[in-house]
Amino acid sequence: MSFKLGLIVNPLAGLGGSVALKGSDNVAKEALAKGAVPKANARCQIALQALQDLDIEVLCWAGNMGEDCARAVALPVTVIGQAATEPSTAQDTMLAAQDLLKAGVDVIMFVGGDGTARDMLNAIDDQVPVVGVPAGVKIHSGVYGITPKAAGQVVAQLVAGELVSLRSQEVRDIDEQAFRSGQVKSRYYGELLVPEEHQYMQATKSSGKEVEALVINDIADFVVDNMASDIRYIMGSGSTVAAVMDTLGLDNTLLGVDVVANGQLLATDVTAQQLLALCQGQQCEMVLTLIGGQGHLFGRGNQQLSPELIRLVGLDHIHILATKTKLKQLNNQPLLVDTGDPQLDEELQGVVPIICGYNDKVLYPIGNPGA
Repeated sequence: MSFKLGLIVNPLAGLGGSVALKGSDNVAKEALAKGAVPKANARCQIALQALQDLDIEVLCWAGNMGEDCARAVALPVTVIGQAATEPSTAQDTMLAAQDLLKAGVDVIMFVGGDGTARDMLNAIDDQVPVVGVPAGVKIHSGVYGITPKAAGQVVAQLVAGELVSLRSQEVRDIDEQAFRSGQVKSRYYGELLVPEEHQYMQATKSSGKEVEALVINDIADFVVDNMASDIRYIMGSGSTVAAVMDTLGLDNTLLGVDVVANGQLLATDVTAQQLLALCQGQQCEMVLTLIGGQGHLFGRGNQQLSPELIRLVGLDHIHILATKTKLKQLNNQPLLVDTGDPQLDEELQGVVPIICGYNDKVLYPIGNPGA
């Protein structure tokens, strides 16, 4: 008897990330007008590729809510409904989830961000296990695989009959209006039932003050003292990078990306396309930190740092900042990358230096499990 996989894709997930809108809720038209390219279906296909040789049947709604992805990787498909509008809405997501529940699927794989996770919670609560494929801008919930490929591998383990425990994981979301103003207001909404496979499923994003101010100041002083003339520095998001900007005496987009050169601010809160234009023909360096509790470097809230930009800057010109306390919180798990380009994710793997203080570095691995 075939394993029944329910599939739901939010085709608009993540649209706002590359164009610096800090989310996709209610801004899809604006994001598309700014040149955003939908990527949810591509990320879904990466997840489904892990299931190609297994005895599995995909149940889903028509078109880009699931059918297109399953057919693209040649999986058997049964269409059980379709969206009332194009593009689909949150109401369509919830109705699709309820249809899949009635159809008796073994697990539901859904593609989206925290808003989509909330829709799943509202529709089915914890009545069937779910696995999230990360495609949104803000992913604070603990129901997602660390990468699309990892999400597919969790389902593959279930299909293969391996002993995978189930546990409840938090669904969290933030106020996007506050987020666009530089404030993180995370709220707990409930819990979904998720396959427990620690190396493949991400943790709930940690919040609040995580490191000592003096250590952050030491890191910032070291970065500033080692900045060279006539190099454009791409300053990623997060409080540790913000401390570098404070040391430079420059305004900072806490949850966005800025560009600095010769001690001056060249551009603020830039989009992916703006970054590529600013870096063409220029010597550039990238300064970023990891997400506390998760360990992600790329692909969570910083989609402006596109695969094209990372390749343009060069892997040897990426500077990672983190306190030792922040690294210890990862419990020896590697740093994670989810750029949207699986080949680049593989190229980024290896042992890298992390700046942990003034002239103080440690070696730490980047290595997505299962890659």
